[in-house]
Order: sequence, then structure tokens, then C-alpha cells
Amino acid sequence: MAGHDLSLIVKAYDVRGVVPDQLDESDTEALGAAFAAFAGAPTVVVGYDMRPSSPALAAAFARGAASRGVDVVDIGLASTDLLYFASGALDMPGAMFTASHNPAKYNGIKMCKAGAAPIGQESGLVEIRENAQAILGGAEPPAVDKAGTVTERDMLAEYAAYLNKLVDLSGIRPLKVVVDAANGMGGHTVPTVFQGLPLEVVDLYFELDGTFPNHEANPLDPKNLVDLQKAVVEHGADLGLAFDGDADRCFVVDERGEPVSPSTVTALVAVRELAKHPGATVIHNLITSAAVPEIVREHGGVPVRTRVGHSFIKQEMARTGAVFGGEHSAHYYFQDFWKADTGMLAAMHVLAALGGQDKPLSELAADFSRYAASGEINSEVADQAGRTAAVRAAFESRPGVTVDELDGLTVTGEGWWFNVRPSNTEPLLRLNVEAADADAVAALRDEVLALIRA
Repeated sequence: MAGHDLSLIVKAYDVRGVVPDQLDESDTEALGAAFAAFAGAPTVVVGYDMRPSSPALAAAFARGAASRGVDVVDIGLASTDLLYFASGALDMPGAMFTASHNPAKYNGIKMCKAGAAPIGQESGLVEIRENAQAILGGAEPPAVDKAGTVTERDMLAEYAAYLNKLVDLSGIRPLKVVVDAANGMGGHTVPTVFQGLPLEVVDLYFELDGTFPNHEANPLDPKNLVDLQKAVVEHGADLGLAFDGDADRCFVVDERGEPVSPSTVTALVAVRELAKHPGATVIHNLITSAAVPEIVREHGGVPVRTRVGHSFIKQEMARTGAVFGGEHSAHYYFQDFWKADTGMLAAMHVLAALGGQDKPLSELAADFSRYAASGEINSEVADQAGRTAAVRAAFESRPGVTVDELDGLTVTGEGWWFNVRPSNTEPLLRLNVEAADADAVAALRDEVLALIRA
């Protein structure tokens, strides 16, 4: 079986590469066989996004899994959190074909164990990669009595019903909401989830088109929010929602068209979850606003700080029994969603909070936002360790300053902090700064960037 060097496309917690130059049907068929062997389950579930290459790659993966005697439930077009729902509700390992927010030429696979439990480099992904590479190299897998079957099953209605059970929006005041699906899977899931609710939905780019003809499906980049911001103001909407390509992340803008930071959303949702689960634990990654742990404590919860990244958040949620976790990148994790991330459920919490009172979103969000932030700033650096050490040396001896290396370098002072983290895949250092106001952020940002870029 011909194939590529899979070590080049297996990332920290997924598979991702250019199709067909780095990832093709031979690769995904081998990965399907390896995944089936790793999972050790009689049945696995597979879903895929709207990219032109997704159906064929997913079908090849299903063939590979079936060749190992494993049955496959094909849920067809899905958001990543719909695949997680299927994995949880059916208690099956799962594979989702998507490259999330990446350009159209890419595709990839997000894999999970039964119950949407994560699979990362240290929890199975390396083993799957090595076994798939051996199959591509001609290794003969053990014989099986008979091949598995592939059965189609549409789970969108069940997913929508489950979310509406978790967050009841039927009694909120009527809201007008603009939703930008970026031609991604939000255009598939939003109509069913929001059907029959007191929501007037103005839809932008709901047509499924994996070539992304209108703008990139990456709402973390401000330029991709411009159409949503304009539409919210033009339509006099109460808020706007922007989903990424596989609709597992959701960004929010208020009635003025101003972005609501994911840290603010994390704090808002945390308060709602703590109202249901007094004294519970809430996870936040180390570049989430300092307002998040402050607000969690003020509402009787226990904040737990963790490294950046999907697998670390899920591990900490399992270890601590946390009810909720949030990241600066707009990934939101829920205990009652199998500890998996779902942007849709976070959006529904925002809608419930807004629709349950009379203030506009800008005023409601202000209660959960306390500091100014730089956002993530990337610098291309040849010597990541050396420049990080230079930053540490410049700050660690200053009075009242503490440093830690949980994930990169975090330096904290009175009323401010910053974090410098190396990219795992590129020669970059990523800087995040937070302080009391914009002037303080700018001064600290410029000082640290001068050291990074020296």
C-alpha cells in the first residue's frame, strides 16, 4: 500500500496535512486499521466536515477499520462536537475528518476513545501512527474472521435535543442573533439546534463549502470577524456568533459589534455552572485572563490552572472532576458533555444569560471583564530557549515578581502578567500580556518584544 511519512502530519493531538501531497486515502485507510486495533472496541463512529476531500478520506478510514473486523457507524456530515456527542452517547471510539480552521488544501483527523476521551501524542497517537506506517510499509496485520460493516446513522437531531436539554432557551426573551458559519459546519448544526427557540437568526455563509469562498473559517483572526461585526450593527442584533470550520469553537460579539473575549465568556459560563454545582472546580489555561480565577473564587468555585491545549484541559478535568473548562482560543469544555469541547453549548449559555435579563450584552459582559490584554503576538525566533532565558533574566530579580514554567515562561507582577511560549511546530515564540489598562499592556508588551526580537 503506497503512503506518506505519517510522522510529518501527526501533531500534538490530531493528524493534519495537505491533501493529497501529505495525506491521501491510502494513509487514512491504514490509519483506520491502526485505530481499530488500538481502540479495541467492536464498533467505532466516524464523521466528516464539508471539505471536498473529507467524504473520500473518511470512507477510506472506515474501510480500514472494517478490514480489522470492526463495525463502523458513519454519521456523515458533522461538527467536531457532534462527533464527540456520538462518541459519548454511543460509548464508542470516534474519528472526525476535519482540518478545523485551516485553509481548504488541508484535511486531518481528530480521534477519541469511547466517551469522547482524548487521544494525544502520549495517549495513543504515536502507537496509531507507528502501526499505520507499518501497514503502509507492507506489514501484514493479523487475520480476522470477517470484515466489519459500515452503517449510516444521522445523529444531528439527537445532538440538538441533548444540547437543548442541558441549556433550556425556551423561556428567554426574544433575541436577534447573527451567526457567521464561514461556510463551515455551523451552517449544518445551527438551524437544527436553534429550531423553535425564541431566536431570530440572521445567517451569514451557511452554505457548506470547504473552499471557504467568503473568508477563512478562523474567527481567532480579527479580519474574519469583520462581516459579522458589520451585520450585527446593520441588523440591530443583540449579539453575533462566529464558528470555526468544524464548529467546535464559537466567538461572540456584542450588540455594538465589539468582540467579547473568550476569557469573558469563560467567566460567564463558569458562574452559570457554579450556580448548578456549588463549590465545583473550573479549569482555565494559563493565558486566560486573571479575572477568570478571581470570579470563580468569588462564586465559591475552585479554579485550577493548566497548560494550553485540548489534551491537558481534558486530563485536568478528569483528574479534578471539574464541571467546566475554558481556553483563550474559545474552546469550552463541559463535564456534562463528556468533558469534551463544544462551542455550540457555550453559545447557548451566552444566549441564556443574555436572554434571562434585560441588559445588553456589552453591559452583561463588563461584569466579567476586568483587565486589558494584548492578544497573542507571534515572533519568529531561531533560538527559542535563548530568547526565553533572556526574558527571564530581565524580570526574575525585580521586586514582587514571580516566575513559573508550567507552559513556557509566565512572569507575574502586581496587577500584570505575561507568558512566553514556544510553538511546537514552528520557530515562533508566542507572547500574551495582561495588565490593568491598555497603556500598561502596551508598555509591557514593547519591553518583552524587544527582548524576544533582539
